[in-house]
Amino acid sequence: MYHAVGHRPAPATRALSVSPEAFTEQMEVLAGRGFTPLTTAHLADVWRTGAPLPPRPVLITFDDGYEGVHRHALPALASHGFAATLFVSTGWLRGPYDGGGAPDTMLDWDQVRELAAAGTEIGGHSHTHPQLDQLGDRRLDFELRRCREIVADELGTAPVSFAYPYGYSSRRVRDTVRAAGFAQSLAVGNALARRRQGPYALERVTVRRSTGIEEFGQLIEGRSIGRYFAGDRALTKGYALVRGARRASGRVLDRRRD
Repeated sequence: MYHAVGHRPAPATRALSVSPEAFTEQMEVLAGRGFTPLTTAHLADVWRTGAPLPPRPVLITFDDGYEGVHRHALPALASHGFAATLFVSTGWLRGPYDGGGAPDTMLDWDQVRELAAAGTEIGGHSHTHPQLDQLGDRRLDFELRRCREIVADELGTAPVSFAYPYGYSSRRVRDTVRAAGFAQSLAVGNALARRRQGPYALERVTVRRSTGIEEFGQLIEGRSIGRYFAGDRALTKGYALVRGARRASGRVLDRRRD
């Protein structure tokens, strides 16, 4: 899971960014070790139909829609013939639907179309990038359907894959994603994707600016993931309790308003 790719990312995105040089080196490692990148839709289709997976399959995914994905990542992907999936927050992209609030320079729709033409799958990532599990039903439905509608209008094809902003979801969110027309969704989890996770809760491993090439090599081989992300998992468990309390409080307030 990547976010921004750039030399001088904004402070808000720096920790979850990678430099163009690091990204290029990481793609060279994947190629050198015989990995076969595929799109999220391809993986889901293989798992649904029972078709064989290619040798050493891996997903390369980008969240949000930062301009550096086109400027820096696309040439590195193209040099190896690698497929990837880009999950866009439609209200952050530059153009007619831009509602402001993006943390860094974002793609415009011409660049998104160029990425799609190069073989990148374009998926949904909500419209305004909220914490979906904290939304009421109507706002949640709007965020998903508006995103899917805009991508379909701009690209001529509705997206079939989705990624949860911040990685947050719940059974209600996953059911709403399915109802909105998405066939599969990715979370974070910082673990390898497994078929048993189900099509709406596939996990990913975060690649950060601090991810060295040795660590990257271990992560893609599925080694030491628990050690590298032990701190993240502890924070996630603690924050899950806070988020559950917030949701419960929100339901009480909603009932009072009714």
